Amino acid sequence: MFVTKPINSNKKNIKSPLNYIGGKYKLLNQITPLFPANINMFVDLFAGGCNVGINIEANKIIFNDNLTYLIKLFERLQKNSKEETIEHIQKRINEFNLSQINEEGYKKFRDFYNQTKIELDLFVLIAYSFNHQIRFNNSHQFNNPFGKNRSSFNPKMKSNLLSFIDSLQQKNIQFTNKSFENFDFSILQENDFVYCDPPYLITTGTYNDGKRGFKGWSEKEEIELLDILDNLNRQNIKFALSNVIEHKGKENYLLKEWISKNSYEINYLDKNYANSNYQIKNRDKKASIEVLVTNYEPPKNKQLSLFDF
Repeated sequence: MFVTKPINSNKKNIKSPLNYIGGKYKLLNQITPLFPANINMFVDLFAGGCNVGINIEANKIIFNDNLTYLIKLFERLQKNSKEETIEHIQKRINEFNLSQINEEGYKKFRDFYNQTKIELDLFVLIAYSFNHQIRFNNSHQFNNPFGKNRSSFNPKMKSNLLSFIDSLQQKNIQFTNKSFENFDFSILQENDFVYCDPPYLITTGTYNDGKRGFKGWSEKEEIELLDILDNLNRQNIKFALSNVIEHKGKENYLLKEWISKNSYEINYLDKNYANSNYQIKNRDKKASIEVLVTNYEPPKNKQLSLFDF
């Protein structure tokens, strides 16, 4: 099993208008060159902000996520014209006097959304929330605090939104809102491809705890996903799994043993785009080591060292 140098291309990527926790936009130029060259159907099983799938060329793209309100928002962005979407956003901004300093207006609008769950209002709410993040409580109420003096529907966010909508409407894209284990994998064939970016077992993201009104992530879910990927492998269906094998002194032994047992390929990613040739044995022991695991041999421009379990 070889450690591979991250491939860093200069491709211009589309950026999701959502700041989704764990989003892969900054890693796209390392991840996507490792995908198969020709993909019929691309399945983004844990779609999140859709940063990966929106930049894929395939005959069909399926975005799946169990956060129902997020999927409904994407479906609305896909159906509406860009003019309708921008008009709705501006109407809400004016109606609730939303700005970087009007916390009361934000709170009133947040209450309004939690009562109505109007799809596009979720985007407007995210635009003015802390760090543009998405957070629900266990009762499915949006509860991210106000992004005082920082968050707004700014020109950059608008530009990202418009480019994102263009791709949503130009490509053959379908949305589903299943929990990963309930996705219908029987539709897949050998020239299809499944990408997984699940919650990371050894990190401390709030999406892991099961207290956000949606399913949490534990060893049980980790094992279920790995079993699904093994089954895809037996059917000669290619997959790629984003994950971390070490994080702040913790190790994901479950993942490491699974990779080793099945002789899957492990590709190391560098979040900082620096020191891409680092040797694993000389790493910072507290560093987060992010990888892309594949059941096929991706393009490689340099073999570095054997991975020592």
